[in-house]
Amino acid sequence: MPTYRERLSVPVRWWIIAALAVLTLYVITAVPAGQLAGFLVAGIAATLLIVAFVRYGGAQVQVDEGSLRAGRASIERAYLGEVEALTGDAVKYAFGRDCDPSAYLVLRSYLPGAVRVRITDPQDPAPYWLIATRHPDRLAAALTGDSVARS
Repeated sequence: MPTYRERLSVPVRWWIIAALAVLTLYVITAVPAGQLAGFLVAGIAATLLIVAFVRYGGAQVQVDEGSLRAGRASIERAYLGEVEALTGDAVKYAFGRDCDPSAYLVLRSYLPGAVRVRITDPQDPAPYWLIATRHPDRLAAALTGDSVARS
């Protein structure tokens, strides 16, 4: 049973913008080329956007008794070191100028927080994992065993 689980789904505003873009594509295609062409172009665009948003927003962060899973990667909790919850400018710098190129990143630009988890496994080339999250305090608490961790 996981102690923390979060799906990093894209925000509603992205869906609204995508819907407006599809509508715009329909109009600019249908006016000169006809409704059938407009529906075809809009349908293809809508399908591509839905697939992209579901895939990109389908990343999950999950903590259970034995492991941490972030995106496509998983690591045993025995190899986790210091855990640091980041908010505000600390997130911006952690994913930007202060980022180690060999770190494992789960970056979602629309999420306000992040958690940096040091990796103690000598075989792992990543010095730390940097995971974007809506709830950095809850994720950090789940990784350290504090009682704040409710998903």
